[in-house]
Amino acid sequence: MIRRRGLIAAAAMVGLGIIGPFLPAYPLTLLTQALILGILAMSLDVLLGYTGMPSLGQAAYFGVAAYAVALLTTERQVGLVGCAAAGIALATVTAAVFGIIAIRARGTYFLMITLALGMVVWGLAFRWVSLTKGDNGVSGVARPELGTLSLAAPLPFFYFSLLCAAAAFALLGLLVVSPFGLGLKGIRGSESRMEALGYNVWLHKYLAFVISGAFAGASGVLWAYYNGFVGPTDVQLLTSVEALLMVALGGPGTLVGPAIGAGLIVFLKNFVSVYTKRWLLILGAVYIGVILFAPHGVVGALRGRRR
Repeated sequence: MIRRRGLIAAAAMVGLGIIGPFLPAYPLTLLTQALILGILAMSLDVLLGYTGMPSLGQAAYFGVAAYAVALLTTERQVGLVGCAAAGIALATVTAAVFGIIAIRARGTYFLMITLALGMVVWGLAFRWVSLTKGDNGVSGVARPELGTLSLAAPLPFFYFSLLCAAAAFALLGLLVVSPFGLGLKGIRGSESRMEALGYNVWLHKYLAFVISGAFAGASGVLWAYYNGFVGPTDVQLLTSVEALLMVALGGPGTLVGPAIGAGLIVFLKNFVSVYTKRWLLILGAVYIGVILFAPHGVVGALRGRRR
């Protein structure tokens, strides 16, 4: 079953790679955005879907990495490898520090603590004007070169994002089927039972928290290059809420589901907002409809129909 899902995901990635050159510029741009945010949604799913820890702080690690890339690129002219390493490392360290505080809580309390920690990062981005430029943000983030290949044009950057999304999917796929990943699923089912079996529940949850932050940081690195601008809006609560909606819409507990959810949110937001400013109401209606009629998301509904 796992091998079949992996083959389906690989076929989907190859399919996207084949149709990429034939897409007009705007859909190609949206598809690139969906791939980047898909990594963010998959990172959240490690916490929400596999460990049972709903978080509203994912934008913090995403934004910290994005700011690191923006500042290193515009002020120090650091290349792709240096920026990516610094962004992911900073996001990982931030998650490691936040995890020590947040892991102590459970359920709604965990949700509220991650929300508060995320707001701390937003406050720093907004108020630390000498570093982050405050509300003006950091603009002029040029896309890097990969060897002799420039990623400035939309198509090369799409392929780069596709490769990164495929790598993230493969790495997280290996993680969730490993003994450590199976331990996370057990914790999601019953922490007390796992403790009785001798598992170090705190350490499992903490490592899941840090790994999730690292992958959110990878998404933030790509986002800085994609957008060319990083500001406080990238670390605000709405970014974390959108990531949560992506997981809920696509289907928590599956890596494919959050990726599908990211695509749905990106295309709904961008196409519907062309016709109405009240696109958030429509997005909310879609979310309520999915919760009522497909509580396990799109992937869960498809599995139910197959049975």
